[in-house]
This record gives sequence, structure tokens and C-alpha cells, in this order.
Amino acid sequence: MKRLITLLTMAASALTMTAQTTADDVLGTVRKANNYFMAKYSDPTVPTNVKRVRPSSLWTRAVYYEGLMALYEIDPDQRYLDYTDRWAAFHKWTPRNGTTTCDADDQCCGQTYLMRYEQVGGEEKIARMRENLDYQMKTPNEKKNIKTPSLYGWWTWIDAIQMAMPLYMQMARLTGETKYRDHAMQMYRWSRNECGGGLFNTKDGLWWRDADYVPPYKEPDGRDCYWSRGNGWVYAALVRCMNELPKKDKAYKELKKDFMLMSKGLLKCQREDGFWNPSLVSTNYAMPETSGTALFLYGMAWGIRQGYLKAKDYRPACDRAWAAMVKTAVHRDGFLGWMQGTGKDPSAGQPLSYDKVPDFEDYGTGCFLLGAVEYYKLLK
Repeated sequence: MKRLITLLTMAASALTMTAQTTADDVLGTVRKANNYFMAKYSDPTVPTNVKRVRPSSLWTRAVYYEGLMALYEIDPDQRYLDYTDRWAAFHKWTPRNGTTTCDADDQCCGQTYLMRYEQVGGEEKIARMRENLDYQMKTPNEKKNIKTPSLYGWWTWIDAIQMAMPLYMQMARLTGETKYRDHAMQMYRWSRNECGGGLFNTKDGLWWRDADYVPPYKEPDGRDCYWSRGNGWVYAALVRCMNELPKKDKAYKELKKDFMLMSKGLLKCQREDGFWNPSLVSTNYAMPETSGTALFLYGMAWGIRQGYLKAKDYRPACDRAWAAMVKTAVHRDGFLGWMQGTGKDPSAGQPLSYDKVPDFEDYGTGCFLLGAVEYYKLLK
């Protein structure tokens, strides 16, 4: 009898091991999602046309290329570089709306330009982005929603931290000029501590979305409104910025503290099925949402690999997040369901569903690639 129990236990363990996700499984899934996107949007120079025509250098597409560059690290396919360079060269390696823009959404494309500069060189890949940042660093924000014009008061919405802050850190590392790092940290602190009374709630480890939502902003159920993808943008930005900084740098240590606070806060509000709600701590819009979940997977998997997050606490969260997206969001052809469209709060693009196509598919795919690649590295 004892031997039978032992054999049954061994058999159950073998089945569990067989069912475990491997790095190759993840790579196969991420290739499928990316191939779907590249086939559907085969010409990267074609502008988008959602309500109005926008050039393909807009932020939604720029986030996709961040994910594609991450995929290239683990799957060095020349197609990815050709697709990227055709896009970037078409836009002349320039921010959307030119070198005098101070809009972080316009600057996001520069992150990929600088990655390609580091890989293959070419002064044209960095020159216009550098000109743009130099311009912003001497230009105060005098828009109406800024009571007192501030040289650092440009990131009035938390998405901007992901769109532009890593670019400043890249520029600092590639040029050796710390002024870019220092200015970015000043802008980050302004958003964190001053904008709308301070957008980061250190008690919860979560961020209010922007200056329009004077905290504390509530959902109909009376709970605080913390937008999932908005928090995902910040979480990913902290990782991307720390990747550009020496670990002994004071800025690195400052960002790491916020990363740890966010990790703790995010872990508390993960759903049992592995997803995070569009509204993180509220019962309003209680449903799967892929883009925020992918970004949280990105940050947590990275944190475990760095030794900052305890694997016994955060590895199960990563495993559940990946399994949930594969089971519930990824279609056979690579389309990604349960993806919230553009907006600035949990109500945007509702109702979500498995089959609904969001207004833009590109940034969601980029988020998914970032999360998948970091999870692949964790498994590998």
C-alpha cells in the first residue's frame, strides 16, 4: 500500500512537471503574437486612422517597438530589425511633432531610436532626440493646468513617466552627460510629489492617474481609483530606467524604493485567476485586462531576477499572470483579447471582451512582448 501511494505521488509529480510552462513555450507564444501583429501591419510607415490620421511614430506604436527590441534580445530575427529601421528611418529618427515638442507621448519613439544607435551607430539616430531633450530641459510648462509654470512640470499624467523618462536615462548613459538623468529625476519627483498634490500614494504603493484626478479619486463603490495600465506604465518605467543606471547611483536607489513599494501594492490586488482588474482595488469593472497584467509581469519577473523580490512570494504571481493571459487572452492566431483601448481610466474602452479589438493594437502587443520576454528570462 505504501509503495502504491509512493508511485501515485511520483506520477502526480511527473504530470505537474510536464504541465509546467517552459521558456520555449513562452517564446512560441510571443512569436505567435508578434507574427500576428507584423502580418496585419506589414507596412510600418502607414499612419494610423482611428478617428483621425496620426503618423506611425505616435506613442502607441513606439511602445510596440520597445517590446520588439526586447524580443530581439532572445530571438535575434533580422526581420525585427528591418521592420524597426524602416519605421524609424521613415520618421527620420525624429520625435513625433518635431524637436520642439515637450509632450512625452511624442518622445516615446526615441527609446527605440537610441537602442538602434547603441547597436549599430549612426549620429542621425540620436541627434534629433538629443536636440529635443535639450530644448525641453530649458522650457517651463506654462499650460493652464499648471498653476505655477515649472521647468520640471511636464509629466502631468503618469503614462508620461514610461513614455519619456527611460529616454532621458538612455541619453545620459550614451552621452555620459548626467544632466539628462538629473533633469529626469526632477521631473519624476515633481509628478510623484507635487502634481495634483502628489500622484504617488506611498501608503498603497499605487499611483493616481493624472492632475485631472485630484486624489483621492473614488470609484462608484467608494474605493480608490487606481488605473491598472497607468500603474503598469510607471512600474515598467522604473525597470527601464534602472536598467540604464549603475546600481550604486543615487537615482537608481531612489527608483528602487518606489519599485519595491509598488511591487508590494500590486501583489495585494492581483486577482485569483492571475489577472489584475482595470481598476486595481475596486469591484467596478472587475474583469481580466491584458495590458496592465503584462506590465506587472514584466516588473515582477525582473525584480525576481535581480534578487529584489522574494521568489516564494512573487514567482507564483508571475506564473498565474502568464497562465491567465495564455489561457484567456491569447487567440490561436496571436490576437490578444481582453485588451483595454486607449484612455486614461478604468472606464475607457469598456466593455472589454475576449474578441473585442481595441482601438489601437500596437501598444498592447508591446506590453505583452515586454512581459513575455522578461518571464522567458526568468524561466531560462
